[in-house]
Amino acid sequence: MSVKGTGQLGFGELGVGRRGVIAALDRVSSLVDWAGFEKALAGLREEGPGRPGYRPLLLFKALLLQAWYGLSDSELEFRLGDSLAFGRFVGLSLEDEVPDHTTLCRFRNRLVAARLLEKLFSELDRQLENARLIVKQGTMLDATLIEAATARPPRGKEALAVDPDAAFVKHQGKPGSTYGYKAHVGVDQGSGLVRSVITTPANINDTTPADGLIRGDERAVYADKAYDTHARRARLKSQGMKVRLMRRPSQYHALTPRQQRLNDLIARRRAAVETTFATWKRRMGLTRVRYIGLVKVTGQILLTAMAFNLRRAAALTA
Repeated sequence: MSVKGTGQLGFGELGVGRRGVIAALDRVSSLVDWAGFEKALAGLREEGPGRPGYRPLLLFKALLLQAWYGLSDSELEFRLGDSLAFGRFVGLSLEDEVPDHTTLCRFRNRLVAARLLEKLFSELDRQLENARLIVKQGTMLDATLIEAATARPPRGKEALAVDPDAAFVKHQGKPGSTYGYKAHVGVDQGSGLVRSVITTPANINDTTPADGLIRGDERAVYADKAYDTHARRARLKSQGMKVRLMRRPSQYHALTPRQQRLNDLIARRRAAVETTFATWKRRMGLTRVRYIGLVKVTGQILLTAMAFNLRRAAALTA
């Protein structure tokens, strides 16, 4: 199959100078070795007759911008054609035809179906570790609820839901509930980079996927009371990690003053993970998912985590 030749700067781009520059995107472009991603994406070129297709790396970079700025497919198409900085980042010149929203949507669906986003997330993690941006002092575990893309079904009639994978969960200690999904993350203490992410329906308890968020190379694990189990404490100790799980009292044993002080210290340390979720929701527009079904939502969360890590890497290297 033929592939569109893109990325050659014309006289127009050379003339506009720094008007086509977003400093953070330029830092990311120089920091990341895109060849590793291009290799992982090599099998995604569309086959068959018709006009030349776009390079998979170009489309993948476009999806990262979409997650970075919280754009719909149509908004992304417009920004790729309107913003010189967006074009520079993905490799489009002024003469290149911009991929339309249906092309972007099809490519994302193919990425999700091929389960390549997990591999691409791992590639970015590897590069950030090689760049010595990941500190590994500890991993902070937490989870956040995200509303579903569809309307809530009436309580008791979940079988009629448009999205069968979404679920209800009541907010602990607060009024109201969420109908949707939960993103579970492991965040590197010190750098704030997301090192692991698992997406589940909203009603899955925080502790259930927690062990899958622990990488094994960190020196400590920080988490709130929801993650505190005897088995997890024993496993972390056996692996030589510092156990920084907030203790929860039982109906028979209240916390000692020392345990309460330790809980307060852990709470202050792990509070930094809330910055991750605040950025996802307030700066990147992830107040609700855009797609239906756990598989597609998992893809959206992975793209969000990658875009967040690129944002964070740009800030750390500024």
